[in-house]
Amino acid sequence: MINSKRKERAVSKITVYSWPTPNGHKVHIMLEECGLPYEAIPVNIGAGDQFKPDFLAISPNNKIPALVDPAGPDGQPISLFESGAILLYLAAKTGRFLPASDRARYEVLQWLMFQMGGVGPMLGQAHHFRMYAPEKLPYAVDRYSNEAKRLYRVIDKRLAASAWLGGDEYSIADIATFPWLRSWEKQGIVLEDYPHLKKWLDTIAARPAVQRGVQVLADLRKPITDDKAREVLFGKTQYAQR
Repeated sequence: MINSKRKERAVSKITVYSWPTPNGHKVHIMLEECGLPYEAIPVNIGAGDQFKPDFLAISPNNKIPALVDPAGPDGQPISLFESGAILLYLAAKTGRFLPASDRARYEVLQWLMFQMGGVGPMLGQAHHFRMYAPEKLPYAVDRYSNEAKRLYRVIDKRLAASAWLGGDEYSIADIATFPWLRSWEKQGIVLEDYPHLKKWLDTIAARPAVQRGVQVLADLRKPITDDKAREVLFGKTQYAQR
């Protein structure tokens, strides 16, 4: 009976509540790379699904992705929000894509934090002001486009000296960063200006697990063209008490 329960927990599917955005795709890619069984539940952020009580119960900041693993630590269920925390959890669960030694692990973690604190927020602002803002504000467009170029230079310089962002091996730092950079043309970037980054981007894009990961829920995403979706994503709905 005990063995039967352990086997049941081992094959239990992870549920990821997500949408086909860079933060969603980094978790989809990690799940595919690790070969973990999972189910992707769409959270349509343009329709306001992220504000529903059931989702807020596992993601109180009303952001995707969130994850529920019925076979969490000590065999007990766990729910997580924040894509970086989810990547760290899955790396610990599987023993993959995060080095065991202290020195190598911290090398990876600093680049993961670089993505979480810099690449994601700043490129997100570049996307917003270049593509979605109701007014094209030259100051904002220039500020975030120039910051995008600066971040690309940092990454290109790193990849001139290292095969991967975190060192000698492909890691969660690469998995976290790749989905943000695959939209380079929307950030005012000329990719050929960053040859080491381009090689890295092409190498990751060729990985079968990555190709599967970026297709998860991809057929559901539509261009943001109507005023209601814009208001839900960028307007007062974001700041209402929940």
